[in-house]
Formats: sequence, structure tokens, C-alpha cells
Amino acid sequence: MKKRALYQLKITLHDIDPPVWRRVQVWEDTKLPPLHRILQSLFNWEGYHLHEFRMGRRVYAEPDPEDHHFGRKTIDERAVPLNALIDRVGDELEDHYDFGDNWRHYILLEAILLPEEGVAYPRCVAGERNGPPEDSGGPFRYADYLEALRDPDHPEHENLLQWRGPFDPDTFSRARVNAVLNRTFQRRPKR
Repeated sequence: MKKRALYQLKITLHDIDPPVWRRVQVWEDTKLPPLHRILQSLFNWEGYHLHEFRMGRRVYAEPDPEDHHFGRKTIDERAVPLNALIDRVGDELEDHYDFGDNWRHYILLEAILLPEEGVAYPRCVAGERNGPPEDSGGPFRYADYLEALRDPDHPEHENLLQWRGPFDPDTFSRARVNAVLNRTFQRRPKR
């Protein structure tokens, strides 16, 4: 029987400087909807906006009955495992989230690994910088959001503090991310 392999992925938010990224290990046969939930957990997002995966010209998403009205052709993501799209180190995939804010996760397959005994997957093994708050305007408005938070005299400073509270863009906690991943993806024993 063939053992399941792990994919080590580096996920980088496009158009953010300095970069916001995560390195995560996931099962090679993870379907795309759980992969998207993993990405949401990695960046501390709520996941209530639409998303799609893109690989070249192919678009993978949950089909919408309205797609045909707009000439949109999608492949049903629900049945597609990650290893059907990327299977060699260096392969890339994109997750486009929140079409209004236009967040794009670039997903790079860095390594194919064997699982470690007693380790729960998915797991985050590295990262830098805090994930931008949900609905903070996408990569181009995010800089404005940070500027307003840093400047107590900025006209939006108080509104943004009331909306999301204090935010440190440089903070990253691998332990916090892994706690969220464990709560979300680990099976609980039945009582």
C-alpha cells in the first residue's frame, strides 16, 4: 500500500511588501475546498467571500448556476485533489479570494515529504508577518489601512480601531495558527 505523502507549500500574498507568507505541510490528496479553508486559517481570515483557484487558464471553484450567464467556465473544485494540479517541486497554483479586495495567494510546492509519526497535519512550519485583516481593502488599500492605524491624527484612525481593534502587521504566531488548524481539521473522538 502506498503511503500518503505530504506537500510542503509556501503561500505568499501577492502585492504585499514586505511579504506576508506561510509555509505549511498538507496531505498531497487534500481537496481544494479544505485547502482553501487551510489558507483562511493561515492568514486569520473568516472565509465568507468567494474564491477560486487558478492554474493557467483553468479556473476551479464551486459552480454557480449564474456562471453560464456571464460566460464563466469553471471546473468543480469539490472533487479535485491538490496532487491532480501540482505534483512536482516548483509547481505553482493561485487562490484568488474576495474578488472585491482581490487577495491572491501564490502557492508553491516546495517539497514532497513523508509524514512524521505522531504529528497532526495540516501544520504550519514557518511564516512572516500578520495576515491583513479581512475586508481591509486588498493589497493596495492595506497600506492605507496601516498608515491610518499608525497615525493617531489620521481622520480614519479611530474608526479603524473601533472596527478591528489594534493590529500589529509584524506579529506572526505559528503556535496560534497551528492551534486554529488543529481545532478546524483534527477529528475529535466520538463520545
